[in-house]
Amino acid sequence: MNALTISLEPIFELTEEKFFQLCQKNRDLRFERSAQGDITIMAPEGSDTSMRSIELSADLVIWNRRKKLGVAFGSSGGFILPNGAMRSPDACWILQERWDVLTPEQQSKFAPICPDFVIELMSRTDSLPTVQAKMQEYQDNGARLGWLINRRDRQVEIYRIGQPVEILQSPISLSGETVLPEFVLDLASIW
Repeated sequence: MNALTISLEPIFELTEEKFFQLCQKNRDLRFERSAQGDITIMAPEGSDTSMRSIELSADLVIWNRRKKLGVAFGSSGGFILPNGAMRSPDACWILQERWDVLTPEQQSKFAPICPDFVIELMSRTDSLPTVQAKMQEYQDNGARLGWLINRRDRQVEIYRIGQPVEILQSPISLSGETVLPEFVLDLASIW
């Protein structure tokens, strides 16, 4: 199944609480909400993408445990961006000081914060322009570093605030730069 997008407004207003409940009642599906209120329903990842996604998430978690600079999240976490969209990156990270200002209730639902670092790993059914728009949205809402990993074309697009997108062809590894000091993602298991 490809992603399916539906528009509920102005017919029905889906509050943040109701949207959270909808997601909890339908855990076999992945939901995202655009800033305009459109709901995108996505099937679970294919096994090959899920395998690679857990690999990169594991590397991020291991680095985070060692550095103790923030909090890492996998693909099932949702975040309310400043523009009102709810997005769920494949992996992301938030600086500890930023996470700590959220209340326990905010942390327990879709946290109202844009991650500092995001990774989107394209599956074979993803549309490149759609994922690129999502990456730009993360950047516009405060993500300091983002990686769009396009396995189909063996490319990585790097998103940095205030800079044009950098495209790498078949890189061997990626650096977390100053956002994730000393983090290096080996792409051998991803390609």
